[in-house]
Amino acid sequence: MASIHREVRIQASADQVWDAMRDVGALHTRLCPGFVIDTKMEAKDVRLVTFANGRQAREMIVSVDDAARRVCWAIVDEPFVHYNGAAHVTPLDDGACRFTWLSDLLPNELEPTVTAMIEAGIADIKRTQERT
Repeated sequence: MASIHREVRIQASADQVWDAMRDVGALHTRLCPGFVIDTKMEAKDVRLVTFANGRQAREMIVSVDDAARRVCWAIVDEPFVHYNGAAHVTPLDDGACRFTWLSDLLPNELEPTVTAMIEAGIADIKRTQERT
């Protein structure tokens, strides 16, 4: 199983970034509007995400944990046999925060594509949240 772990320091408060991240139906307007161009909630815990590159993913929201500032989701459609993603925000002493994105997936052959998308997403999150 491929595992991807990426982190970035964001010059914004953990509260600000968490407030945008926990709004799971507004990725395209609040968290990463350059990476995600549309988010449609299909049910209380299922969203259809459309990325800037045209790809789409149906994601089941597994948890939104306010205490840990963590969101966990699963992609339930092909081409994945398994996909579990999680992101969390950690406050830093200087008022900035660390944004961490973790993904485990199968088949392993999708790892380079998913890594590139995560890196693009995390860069857009940093840009967007530092502008806000």
